Amino acid sequence: MILGLQQQLKEDGIEVSLVKLCRWFEVPRPTVCYTPTKMEPKLQDRFVTPIKAMIEENPSFGYRTVAHLLGMNKNTVQRVFQCKGWQVRKRPVGFRPRIQAVPSVAKVLNERWATDLCRVWAGRDGWTSLALVIDCHTRELLGWHLSRSGKFKTAESALEQALITRYGCLGKVPAPFLLRSDNGLVFTSRSYTALVKSYGLRQEFITPYTPEQNGMVERVIRTLKDQYVHRHRFESLQHVSRLIGDWIGFYNNQRPHQALGMRTPAEV
Repeated sequence: MILGLQQQLKEDGIEVSLVKLCRWFEVPRPTVCYTPTKMEPKLQDRFVTPIKAMIEENPSFGYRTVAHLLGMNKNTVQRVFQCKGWQVRKRPVGFRPRIQAVPSVAKVLNERWATDLCRVWAGRDGWTSLALVIDCHTRELLGWHLSRSGKFKTAESALEQALITRYGCLGKVPAPFLLRSDNGLVFTSRSYTALVKSYGLRQEFITPYTPEQNGMVERVIRTLKDQYVHRHRFESLQHVSRLIGDWIGFYNNQRPHQALGMRTPAEV
């Protein structure tokens, strides 16, 4: 009551101390609690301005990535994020059971690759299929192909591009390694399995209905969609192809990864 009265008087331009009000209304002063108003922390523009510019361009970046790219102290960037309400909202994990299976990781180069398909809207050309191939050790996006159909030719083209990127030519690899994928019709087709075998790779398939077993390439697809696809209105297949190519170049050569010690895939 006393605090409310003091606030009303203050709004009317009358400043009265709590001591006086308590004395006037015969209220013991210790029974009236005063909560000081917290002042908003002051943030320097030399920090806020470049941080704001970067997250406006890349809204899904967290404070660690921003700090690394700008060469700033991560605690400073985190404080700006918190004060400005710019924290990236985490996806709910839920309570799905954990699988007891080998994760899609690799300790050395060319130990395990992973591949998957996703769909991208291409304006007047409608839905298109995008196939990706990554190295599970470096997380480098080695090969990709975009087409109007989701047939095995799309996945084959992505795999062959990955082989050319890594080895410089098509042919049997020097040492066999694993290629992980889901159990979709594309990856289990006779044509695709024969092609994989001809290059000396060994296919491994995840347990049906457990996409988390192919989580590394799934994460790349989610990052691509969150950071790029959902922020653009593509006009055609050619438009999609050009811009996704630009993003893949950025992903491989400029975007640091926490799991890689804030290095880019190309630096590993």
